[in-house]
Amino acid sequence: MKLDRINKKILSDLQNNGRLSNVELAANAGISPPPCLRRLRMLEEEGYIRGYFADLEPNMLGYEAEYFALVGLESQALDRLKAFETTVSSWPEVRECHMIRGGGDFLLRVVAMDNSHENTLTQRLTSTKDVLRVTTFPVVQTAKRLPGVPIQIAED
Repeated sequence: MKLDRINKKILSDLQNNGRLSNVELAANAGISPPPCLRRLRMLEEEGYIRGYFADLEPNMLGYEAEYFALVGLESQALDRLKAFETTVSSWPEVRECHMIRGGGDFLLRVVAMDNSHENTLTQRLTSTKDVLRVTTFPVVQTAKRLPGVPIQIAED
């Protein structure tokens, strides 16, 4: 599938507001609704669109703490890396799990109800099989958080 200006406009608009109707997407892209819907379905089928979700306010749901955890494992053997990923991926408080290079093996983004909950989660993490070290970085303030990736929409 070719990502032309129209497809990029559809992706950009959806990334900024996933609740736009097909009629609104079509108008913004300068096409009629039926071809817009066809393009949208193709973008979904091809995997450009991974899903749709609401961006929730953590504090309103009782999650007052957020932190990043840099995790080093005792071994970088593939089976141990996969086992760690499987373990922490089952924890609802772990919102992101990234295998990284340099300085550690994984970087996690974790949410917690409060400092006590954060301490409990950190202790749980440090006692997880194969974990050698954990360094946590509490989030004090977030200046920028954007979903997705930049999309350059140039004339074809």
